[in-house]
This record gives sequence, structure tokens and C-alpha cells, in this order.
Amino acid sequence: MFTEARGLISAGSSRLGASMDQEYARRPPFLNAEEYLEVLHKFTKVDPRDPGKNSVGMIDWQGTLIAPFVMQATFPEMIPQKGYQHELRSLLREIQCRKWLDNGLSSARKTTHAMPGLCRIGRIVHPNVLEWKDIEVLAVNDPFIDLEYMVYMFKYDSVHGRFKGTIEAKGGKLIVNGKSVTIFGERDPAAIQWSSAGAEYIVESTGVFTTTEKASAHLKGGAKKVIISAQSAGAPMFVVGVNLDKYDPAVKVISNASCTTNCLAPLAKIIHDNFGIVEGLMTTVHATTATQKTVDGPSHKDWRGGRSVNNNNIPSSTGATKAVGKVIPSLNGKLTLAFRVPTLDVSVVDLVVRIEKSATYQEIKAIIKAAAEGSYKGIVEYSEDQVVSTDFIGHTVSSIFDAGAGIQLSPNFVKVISWYDNEWGYSRRVCDLLVYAAAQDEKAGLQA
Repeated sequence: MFTEARGLISAGSSRLGASMDQEYARRPPFLNAEEYLEVLHKFTKVDPRDPGKNSVGMIDWQGTLIAPFVMQATFPEMIPQKGYQHELRSLLREIQCRKWLDNGLSSARKTTHAMPGLCRIGRIVHPNVLEWKDIEVLAVNDPFIDLEYMVYMFKYDSVHGRFKGTIEAKGGKLIVNGKSVTIFGERDPAAIQWSSAGAEYIVESTGVFTTTEKASAHLKGGAKKVIISAQSAGAPMFVVGVNLDKYDPAVKVISNASCTTNCLAPLAKIIHDNFGIVEGLMTTVHATTATQKTVDGPSHKDWRGGRSVNNNNIPSSTGATKAVGKVIPSLNGKLTLAFRVPTLDVSVVDLVVRIEKSATYQEIKAIIKAAAEGSYKGIVEYSEDQVVSTDFIGHTVSSIFDAGAGIQLSPNFVKVISWYDNEWGYSRRVCDLLVYAAAQDEKAGLQA
């Protein structure tokens, strides 16, 4: 992880004078002295640890090279070549992402949370939560499922198999791996007494209360924060690995965006940061969800959506590209079609972009591979295997880049393909966001 401690920046050469302190003050705000030296040591020819040869910083918050007058005049040999700019950005993002995850994982106490509704994502979030020592499920609300049936739904799953732990109903509660979970059966989220169960963070997974106004009803029952496990029209959306630095602890309702956005946004950001996306189109070939029908039936708002998914590929709409514009403002309006297909899980993003900076497909692959092994590790994965959708059932990363499936038509026009488990991988990001939010809230003194 971090390199060994290299000491604090010292005054160094008399040729620099006060410029050392000035340049250190201009460092990216998330870098401490040790991490600042990590960057300097990699991208300068003069060892910054040597007091007799100390150097000044050359990197601003966005990874842009800084060449102040004093450096140009005294150390021209220390200015890195422009070809290193993407490596600078990658190292900065790696340090930043490590801090995001470390901040979340170092929560001083367990995060207590609850789930209103055992819809598909709600049921997948729960077994994911059990793999986290930092999260404890204290309550579940579902007005449509009795306790015995709840046990059955947790125990057996047609996609992910049998639940590997123990689960039973006892004394009106759900007992999961020996721990008690309070069960509510309220239709109105404002009527759920979350505080009576000690639940502070609510994963709103019904798919119904996806606006800030509707999801805020959970706060009336004592919840501290609501995380919507879907795209939201009003709540700020966060994609782990992309924009967690924008998180504001004072905001009570947030969104984990959609599963497609979680796949698309990291991939688009990697390409945009390194090559610049001028414009693009995205199509997601999406596994069937609960909104599709097994036989033809009425669907007044979306006529094609009323057709049987068992024997059709169904064109549909997706808000993922709009969401990416909110998560990455510089891509707003630049990136949109979805197909629902008769598979149970795992979807794929087909992204076609025109890029500003000319590049070969090999160069694009190399950048994505480096990102997957560095700053986006655990979020993006790189694969050169001859894979198909079922190979990724139960995969925890947000976006699996398929290196062999892409194609380039010109140095500025390329198609890239990335897989994602729209159930399991997305649910893992819900857990990531929950833990991160709780840690940041505690640091801000906003947790009870």
C-alpha cells in the first residue's frame, strides 16, 4: 500500500527559499506529507528525501503539471515529460481511492442499518452485509411477506444459490447467523419506528421511494440517513471510485445510482481522464428484472415492456447516461438505449465514444488495465479471457472490462465492452457507500 515513511519535507536547498512551503501548500488536499513525497519521488529526478537536493511540487489537484518560475529557472531537468501525465493522475487517484476505502473501513463502531422491503436488491444486500464486520442489520420492513416466507426467500435463490449461513424465524423476529433482526410490516415509511430497533442507516430498496421527498419519510421514524438503492431524480448520486469526494455528511438522503451507472461511470471516467470523451453512445444489454413480464401483459407507459421477456429481446430506456452526467459533470450530455434480454443475471455495457486524443486500442487497453490494477482496484477489473455472462455471477466489482470484445474504427473512434453483475456487484457497492457515509458522518460529528 503506502510506501515506507520518508519523513517530512524539509527546507532543503537555499535556491528554493520559501517556494518549498508554497508548493507544498498547493498539493492535492487529500495528500499528507508522506504521500506527497511518494508522488515527488516517483516523478522527479532529484530525491526529495535528500535535504541537500530537496525539490518542490509539480502537481495540482487535477494532476496537471505545475512548472513554477523557480523550478523553470533552477531545476528544468526535474520537469517530467508530458507522457507521464496519465501516470501522475493514476497515482493521485490510487492514493485518493485508498483513502476513500480506508476511511470507510476504519469506522470506529458498527454501522446499524435496516432495509425497507425485501425486493430483489434488498435480498442480495443482506448476504453481502454479512461479509462486513462494520455493518449490522437490525431491522427489515416488508408489509407483503410473512416471517416464514421471508425465511424461505432468504434461504433459496434461483441465481445465487442457497444461503450459506443459518436463518430461522423465532419470537416474531428473523434470526440470521444467530443474530436477531426486527421485522416491521408498515406500508407507510413514515410509520416505521426504526429507532426502536436501533437502526440508523436505511437502505431504501423497494424501488418505490426513490425521490428525496419520498425517501425522507424514513427519517420520521428515527433514521439518520437513507441510501436509495436505485437512481434518483433528486437525491445526490454517488458511484464508489468516482465521486465519493463530493459526499456531504449534512445531506440526509443519498443514492447509490443504478447498477448500469456503477458499471459505466468508472469506465467512462478512465477513458475521459486519459483521452477526453468528445461524445458517445451507450447501450446496455441487461438481464431481466422484476419489471419484465413472463407472458404478454398490459404495460400502459411502455408498450414494448409489456411483452414476454422469455422469448424477446426488449428495447427499453435507461437513465444511466443522465446519471453519469450528474456523477461526472464534464460528461453531461455526451454519452442510451437498453435491451432487456432473457437471462437471469449479469449485464453488459457497450460504450462507443469519439475521443479527443488519438490512441490505438492497445494504448486504451493498457490504460484501463493499469487503472484496474491501481486506482480502480476492486471497482474495475480487466479480462482478456473468452468470457460469457454467467462467468460473472456473484462478481463483486462494478465493471469488468472485456479487452477482447472491443473494436476500434479509427484513432479517435472506439467501442469498449464491460460486464457487471447487476445484482451482486451492485449490492456490494451499496455496502461500500453505507460504510463510507457512516464513517464520514461520524467524523463530522453527525452520528448519534
